[in-house]
Amino acid sequence: VQLQASGGGLVQAGGSLRLSCAASGRMFSTYVMAWFRQAPGKEYEFVGAISLGGGSTAYADSVKGRFTISRDNARNTVTLQMNSLKPEDTAVYYCAAKKPYSLGSSRGEYDYWGQGTQVTVSS
Repeated sequence: VQLQASGGGLVQAGGSLRLSCAASGRMFSTYVMAWFRQAPGKEYEFVGAISLGGGSTAYADSVKGRFTISRDNARNTVTLQMNSLKPEDTAVYYCAAKKPYSLGSSRGEYDYWGQGTQVTVSS
């Protein structure tokens, strides 16, 4: 599966952004999907993941209550709605896919990665 992330940009603290990840290829609905991020000079950080059908999600504590992951298997897309953004959310955001079923939070568990999209939150 090939992944293409989009929707990044510059936003003021407290604002919102919506990232999208479009998948090509078959069997999108058979992959657990996730978002990771990498801030300058830092390691990759798990943001959240969503199950095959979208019924289960997992989030990093740092974004819980502010970010929401959803997916549309008919359109082969996964989205990350980001609200109440903070300057510390500034990073390059990546979507990723893995085989079922666990909502893994480790970068090494994911087999497919999209290119990143930059999110910058100004204070």
